[in-house]
Amino acid sequence: MENNLMALIGAFIGIAILLGIGTQILGNTIMDCSNLPGYSANSTSTGWAGQCEDNNVQSQQAYGLLVIVLIVVAAVVILTVVKLL
Repeated sequence: MENNLMALIGAFIGIAILLGIGTQILGNTIMDCSNLPGYSANSTSTGWAGQCEDNNVQSQQAYGLLVIVLIVVAAVVILTVVKLL
């Protein structure tokens, strides 16, 4: 029983570290698109600037997904620990 608990805690810590590294990487991928051709501050950008802005949005959404995954894993670990008690 204690081995299972320690394995779950170890898995949670490992996943938390990996997700933390992933969020750091995603945080550094947001780019300034204002110097690219096709950039428009008032409307939808086109060309390279439009693609740059799409990539920024996808990176931000991936960051949100990583946070949700960490919350779900934490909930599973907590429920399993409560079940073992």
